[in-house]
Amino acid sequence: MASEDNTVLVLGATGGIGSEVARQLRDAGWRVRAMTRGAVPATGDGIAWLRGDAMDRQAVAEAARGCAVIVHALNPPGYKRWPALVLPMLDNTIAAAEAGGATIVLPGSVYNFGPDAFPLLDEASPQHPATRKGAIRKEMESRLEAASRRGARVLVVRAGDFFGPSTGNNWFSQGLVKPGRPVGTVSDPGRAGVGHLWSYLPDVARTMVELLARRDRLEAFACFHMAGHWDADGTAMCGAIQRVVARRTGITPRVVAFPWRLLALAAPFVPTFRELREMRYLWETPLRMDNARLLAFLGREPHTPLDEAVEATLEGMGCFGAMPRAATA
Repeated sequence: MASEDNTVLVLGATGGIGSEVARQLRDAGWRVRAMTRGAVPATGDGIAWLRGDAMDRQAVAEAARGCAVIVHALNPPGYKRWPALVLPMLDNTIAAAEAGGATIVLPGSVYNFGPDAFPLLDEASPQHPATRKGAIRKEMESRLEAASRRGARVLVVRAGDFFGPSTGNNWFSQGLVKPGRPVGTVSDPGRAGVGHLWSYLPDVARTMVELLARRDRLEAFACFHMAGHWDADGTAMCGAIQRVVARRTGITPRVVAFPWRLLALAAPFVPTFRELREMRYLWETPLRMDNARLLAFLGREPHTPLDEAVEATLEGMGCFGAMPRAATA
């Protein structure tokens, strides 16, 4: 079946970045399908929800039939069983895209780069990852690049640590503050004076939507970096949380050091803690992304002011009294 230019399948549409991309594509006039392993939402949200498992190649192929784009935003929750799940799920997406002539969109990260590429990454920086997750991320992009040589089309948008209104696998909601609770303290994982790169999920989603609107001008394997929010000395994000909470509640939360030592003790028993600990180097080394290529192509990078982004994030997480917007991969 020939693809329809305005039909897209979002895999991982209940997760942080997947839910943002799905909503923004819908609002931009796309016909959005979303596949979930759980109960199909009866929300009337303008998204066609389908029941299926991303580990089932046939289910992915059926969901993707007729789609011009497949957004691969899958991320096993808590980083559980990454080696067993991440690459097979991607292979199923690649197979569906090759069969239907669809463009694959992958939210990328900095994990696939090692110290030899620091401190400023561009799209051509060498990929010599120092962690298991980084090796998997590198292999994901290698498989996508190979697929592009076989006739598929691929768009990778790499960004820093995610934060946004949907809770999920990110440091903001798993490390700095707690979803669904008032913010009394902010746990700071960083080292004094060391910068850190953050990316606001709605900005990342907007970038993907704008790039897809011009996908006829993209290379078969197109990759872009986002500059996001650069916290130059590691204090900007915690400071923004303090300002927003103080303005909304009249109480300024305390900033405390993240309990890395306790995390190390619990890591053998809690997979999420083990995976978070593996990425500690990103809090000890300044690492930025060069977005010159994105600026040259789009003319801009979508960028929400930090305090505005933090307030929307805390609001969506239920830190001001409402129930958090759940997001599971």
